[in-house]
Amino acid sequence: MAKKLMKIKNKIVLVTGGANGIGKGLCERFHAEGAKKIIVTDIDEVNANAVAKQVDGVAYKLNVANESEVQTVVADVLDKFGRIDVVISNAGIGGDEGCLEVSNESWQNIWEINVLSHLSLSRAVFPNMLERGDGYFLITASAAGLLTYPTAAPYSVTKHAAVSFAEYLAYSYVDKGIKVSCLCPQGVKTNLIATKDGEPENFLMAEAITVEECAEAVIQAMESEHFLILPHKEVGEFVIKKVSNYDKWLSWMSGLRNKILAESGK
Repeated sequence: MAKKLMKIKNKIVLVTGGANGIGKGLCERFHAEGAKKIIVTDIDEVNANAVAKQVDGVAYKLNVANESEVQTVVADVLDKFGRIDVVISNAGIGGDEGCLEVSNESWQNIWEINVLSHLSLSRAVFPNMLERGDGYFLITASAAGLLTYPTAAPYSVTKHAAVSFAEYLAYSYVDKGIKVSCLCPQGVKTNLIATKDGEPENFLMAEAITVEECAEAVIQAMESEHFLILPHKEVGEFVIKKVSNYDKWLSWMSGLRNKILAESGK
């Protein structure tokens, strides 16, 4: 018997970081795919409400770094709708550039948002999914979680951790009916890689894709229940080159970092 494809149609979907960028694009695409209800959550309440209105959804102001807020929002959604079929744990930040000079406070903040938010959200939604024996949980990480971002250690470290956490969930809960995917785009045309007037363009912009292209990759991967979602296919090739010759890859990354810093005048 052929495997039944996962479809968004008639699903209740919760998206964190849904007010802007990739999250907003996913909400719009899920609406086009016929989702029954889309729960748009974001710390940006104004834009979350705007997106929810656009997709006939429901908006919640949510700071994903606050686990009690996550629990409260999920409990309210379950009370209203009875279930959450698909969760897109998408909220994340870029954080400060650098490494040793970045403050502990900054490291802690990005850790709480880019890593612990996935833990908090899975803790909140998995009990209902396990009870039903069905659910889909997607974590938005980054190509930086597979390769490393040349000039920002906090971003790279937290995105690596997010990928690892997604891997753990995937193999630990697959037999219990919960499917897990990890989205690792390279550059997407959002505020995360946008630069101000007069600043050098982010090196990722040249190959950046639109949020609509990213959403298309997500839909295709989820329908076939693939774990690793790579909207930029070259990322997979880079990973193979990295692990096949780590020293060569580190040398290349050093050159790339120096080039980026020189062009930015640092």
